Amino acid sequence: MLMGEPAHFIKNFLHDLNEALGTLKPNAKLSRTQKAWLGFCLTGMLLMNSVCWAKFERASLGSYKISALSWMFRDSKIYWSYLLQASVTLILKSYDIKDGEIAIDESDRARSKRTKRIHHVHKQKHKASGGYVNGQTVVLLLLVTQSVSFPVGFAFYMPDPALTKWNKENKRLKKAGVAKKYRPNEPQRNPLYPTKTQLALQLLREFKENHGDIKINAILADALYGEAYFMDQASCLFDDVQVVSQLRENQNIEYKGKKRNLKDYFNKINVGTAAVIKVRGGKEVNVTISSARLKVSAHGKKRFVIALKYEGENDYRYLVATNMTWRTIDIIQAYSLRWLVEVFFEDWKLYEGWGREAKQLDEKGSSRGLILSLLLDHCLLLHPEQTARIDNKLPACTVGSLQRKSQMDILLEFIKKLLEHPSPGERLKELSELIDNVFQLMPSDKHMTGRDLGRLESSPSLNHRALG
Repeated sequence: MLMGEPAHFIKNFLHDLNEALGTLKPNAKLSRTQKAWLGFCLTGMLLMNSVCWAKFERASLGSYKISALSWMFRDSKIYWSYLLQASVTLILKSYDIKDGEIAIDESDRARSKRTKRIHHVHKQKHKASGGYVNGQTVVLLLLVTQSVSFPVGFAFYMPDPALTKWNKENKRLKKAGVAKKYRPNEPQRNPLYPTKTQLALQLLREFKENHGDIKINAILADALYGEAYFMDQASCLFDDVQVVSQLRENQNIEYKGKKRNLKDYFNKINVGTAAVIKVRGGKEVNVTISSARLKVSAHGKKRFVIALKYEGENDYRYLVATNMTWRTIDIIQAYSLRWLVEVFFEDWKLYEGWGREAKQLDEKGSSRGLILSLLLDHCLLLHPEQTARIDNKLPACTVGSLQRKSQMDILLEFIKKLLEHPSPGERLKELSELIDNVFQLMPSDKHMTGRDLGRLESSPSLNHRALG
C-alpha cells in the first residue's frame, strides 16, 4: 500500500505526545524532523505491520531512503527513554484514569537462526514443534482500567549463560549417577542477568515512580511470580496492595499442624462447591471453588489460597493472594483480568509491528523498535473512533478492525491528494514511473524457464540393463 503523509490521527497523537514530553522534560521535545520521522514510521507500521526500512521506502515510493530512516532510528537525538513514559501519561490524562490493576506476563518471540547481534536472544522451547528456537523474551506490564487496557512498561529477559551452562552439565552428571558432592557447585547469578521476577519488580518500581498518583487495586501474575519474595515486595511497593498469583498442585500447606500438598487438601479435606462467577465483568460461568487461609510452607506465612475449577475441567488450579480480607469471589474475578495481557500479546504480534521484521540489531535497536510498536498501540487507543466509543461507554474496536479501517483511510487520503493535484494525469504518470523504479521484479528460483532441465527419458542402449 502507498503512503504519503502520516495519518491525521497519528499527527494529532504526536502533537499531544510532544506536549507531554515537554512537561516531563522541557528539552526532550521533538523537533519538526523528528516528529515527521516518527509519524512516517508509525504510519508505515500501521500499513506494513512491521518495522522494516526497506518496506517503508517502497511504500513511500522512494521519498524516504533506507539509509535516512535507519540513521534517524540510530543517531537522531530523540529522548527514547521518555517516549513511552510520556505516552502512558497522555493516555492516563486522555481517559481521566485514576486507578487500575496491573497484569504481568512475559512473551517469547522466535527469531532467525543467525542471531548474534539481536539483543538478549537465547534458546527457547518452541511449543508448536516441541523443539528449540532462538528468540527474545519480553517481560511486560499491562495496566487494566475501567475503560482501557494498555502496556505501561517492558524489559528484555536473558537467562544467565553461566547458570544455564551449569544447569545443563549438572543434569548430565546427575543422569550419569554422579553424587551431588562430586558435581560442581551452582555459580552465583550474575547481576547483569536478572530473573523475570526481578525485572517485573523493577518495572513496578518505575511505574510507581513515574505515575505515583495512579491507585493500583491489584497486581496479577501467573505461577512463575507466585514466590514469596515477589509477592511481598510487589505488595509493599503499592502500600500492601492485593497480589494474586498461582501455586503448583504439589506445593505444601500446613493444616492442623501437619503438612499436606494442595491437591490432597482440596480434594479430600476442603472439597469445592458449585458457584457462578463473572469473567472479566461480562460472561457468567459455572465453577467449582474452595478456599482457606492457610500457611504456605514455601512462603513461610499465611496466605489466602483458592482452588478453582471451571466447568468441564478435571483438575483444580490454585490461586494465592496476599490480602486475606478480600472475598473469595472477588479474588477470582480480579484474577480473570490477567487473561487480558494474553490478548494484548496476540494483537501486538499480529497487528502492531512486533511480529515480523522487528529484528533491529543490538540493545538500542531492539528497545527502540519495541517502543515504536508500543507507541502504535497507544496511538490506536487514541484514534478518534476509538475514543468516541469508549467515551460513550460502547465496546471498543478490536485492533485488527481499527488497523484495516485506518489503512483504507490512508489509501483514500492518498487518492484524494492525487485528484486534487493541479495536473492529476501528469502526477499519475510520475507515480507510475516511480512504481516501476521502486518495485523491481526479482527472478524466482521456483520456475525452470530459461534453464536446462537435462535429458529426462530412457536410453535404448541401456535396455539390456533393465532386462538383467
